[in-house]
Amino acid sequence: MQSYRDLEIYKVSHQIALDIHKMSMELPRFELHEEGSQIRRSSKAVSTNIVEGFGRKRYRQDYIKFLIYAHSSCDETQEHLKYLFETMSLKNTGLFENLSEQLNKLSRKINRFIQAVESQL
Repeated sequence: MQSYRDLEIYKVSHQIALDIHKMSMELPRFELHEEGSQIRRSSKAVSTNIVEGFGRKRYRQDYIKFLIYAHSSCDETQEHLKYLFETMSLKNTGLFENLSEQLNKLSRKINRFIQAVESQL
């Protein structure tokens, strides 16, 4: 593997962050700087932690630590998405369900990737 860009978890997390950014810009005005800002930051933290961890892959424990941060940010993003939907700031049920499913799948992929890196110790 030559680059973090080769990692499936990076590719998926980057696309989800773009999708969430787009979705958040269509939220009601009062949410743009509240929950909208939070979900944008947490969704982008998933891929950025994967990137930072990959840069430290020589130090296996640092790599694992940043992958765990990415996993946590993915879970945080799911929670922000749920808040937006339950408060009816995000009214598009199909979009909510699609993003929720993508985040659930990504969470499982990151978890499996962490386990694979840990087993290489």
